[in-house]
Amino acid sequence: MGKMTAAPILVKCLKRMEYRGYDSVGLATISKKRILIKKGVGKVDDVNKLLHLEKLNGSVGIGHTRWATHGGVTYKNAHPHQDCKNEIAIVHNGIIENYNELKKSLITKGHKFKSETDSEVIAHMIGEFLNKNNNIKKAVINVANKLKGTYAFVAILNDGTLVGARYDEPLIVGVAKDGYYISSDVLGFIEYTDQAIFLDNNEFVIIDSESLTIYDANGSKVKKRITRIAWELADVDKGKFAHHTLKEINEQKHMISKAFSIRQSDFQEFVNVLASSKKILITGSGSSYHAALIAKQLLSKFCKLQCETILSSEFQYSSNVLTKDSVLLAISQSGETADLLQIVKTVKESKAKILSLVNVTTSSLARASNLFLGINCGPEIGVAATKSFTAQLSLIYRITNELSIPTMRININEIGKFVNNILNSSKNIVKIAEQIKHIGNIYVLGRGLHFPIALEAALKLKELVYVHAEGIPAGELKHGPLALMDENTIVIMLNPQDETYEDTLSNVYEIKARNAIIVGVSNVNNNKYDEWIKIPKAKDLVYPLLEVIPLQLLAYYTAVKRESNPDYPRNLAKSVTVK
Repeated sequence: MGKMTAAPILVKCLKRMEYRGYDSVGLATISKKRILIKKGVGKVDDVNKLLHLEKLNGSVGIGHTRWATHGGVTYKNAHPHQDCKNEIAIVHNGIIENYNELKKSLITKGHKFKSETDSEVIAHMIGEFLNKNNNIKKAVINVANKLKGTYAFVAILNDGTLVGARYDEPLIVGVAKDGYYISSDVLGFIEYTDQAIFLDNNEFVIIDSESLTIYDANGSKVKKRITRIAWELADVDKGKFAHHTLKEINEQKHMISKAFSIRQSDFQEFVNVLASSKKILITGSGSSYHAALIAKQLLSKFCKLQCETILSSEFQYSSNVLTKDSVLLAISQSGETADLLQIVKTVKESKAKILSLVNVTTSSLARASNLFLGINCGPEIGVAATKSFTAQLSLIYRITNELSIPTMRININEIGKFVNNILNSSKNIVKIAEQIKHIGNIYVLGRGLHFPIALEAALKLKELVYVHAEGIPAGELKHGPLALMDENTIVIMLNPQDETYEDTLSNVYEIKARNAIIVGVSNVNNNKYDEWIKIPKAKDLVYPLLEVIPLQLLAYYTAVKRESNPDYPRNLAKSVTVK
């Protein structure tokens, strides 16, 4: 909302946020007390070229890119959605769990629905309450009280009023000299302002031509401080690179030093809590879970701490009990992952301390934690985690450095040089990508600290290449996976010269006897490897940080050769904010 025409700004903002979800896009603006809507299926650029979204009139508007949950990818399910009188339009992130019940009730009152989404009920509910009592503040309170599930929604009324509310989904207000912005991600408005207000759960904001007011669930006014966002706009530009993913892989040479540059006082308090805990439960989802697996091994083996790991999505089904002497160490890129935030709610009741490693230091996770450390990797636009994963590992290594004996500590400057050398030696990886681009089954094997990297490499191949890829503990080869090995199979062996080397080499011989194609990732070559990805000789505990980078590059180049867009993998969104 502001003095400028809204539609061109909304289109630009949505393009910056497209990495969060992108199966359809739509805009709604207010012009002469009428709500104008254009929407369609596809990416922002494609829909804009077809429908000229940026041509919509009006200085107040809302926009949305959708990642389908309820209802197929169709025009009618694309946001924004309207009420029956076309006096309200809404966009919504999250899942309304009781939408069927609400929808049935509204239908009995004469409301007609146009979509299959859960989101549309919000527009009709606001309209219903406004019809009874023409007070938008009371309407939002009533609607919020009836919704079950998670939501961040923004509504525009045909009188030009803008409303935003949240519960377990992020919603941020950007404050600029010439207007206001409401977004689920600071990248949505960072080009226009670095001043932001972060709404907390059960808060809502009403913006009209005269004022911006924030309320709590009871309708009482809330004073909020404005936070200055540190990220630079330049960080979200691809620069000389063909894709954001390749740019972000190359930025990893800077990630390690950033992790080691965190202010010592903040860092020391964090590690002191870890060191004094009786039990540490480490959790994460996707790549962050793989970082958690490495954290468990490093902290257990080298720091002698009692650690367990659990997938965030599995916590609610587990028997893990945390006490006031325990610590939950939560690892997240976005800090908005739904499953992880649910764990935090549960753990708070146990009085256990909550520590987190997170990239977005203003996120829900960071604000809910007793202490947090920022991984400081900047915006990551590519949907598949690359630099955020290595930034997480780097911070985990710094914690290990602090809590382990001096002989186990790593040289940060040396690792930075190793990473730079790997990034400058990618020609061989491009050649391997050409050879494997038509292979349907890829297995990645590793032992000890290498097994989490095998999982991570397989995940990257799934996400970017759309190929069946599986990370396997090398020691389990003869317990089933050996049956899969034949001449049509690619096997990537993580096998640097450390304590796992000889045992993993035995697996290489077993696999080669079944005629599978072997790609060795090691500091030394072996005549059984069909292809060799060379990594530098390093301390044993550092190899995970080094071997993951060429595997990210392999997934990237294979995706490109298969003509897939590595920045926007199909069916995936960057932040999984719904269960």
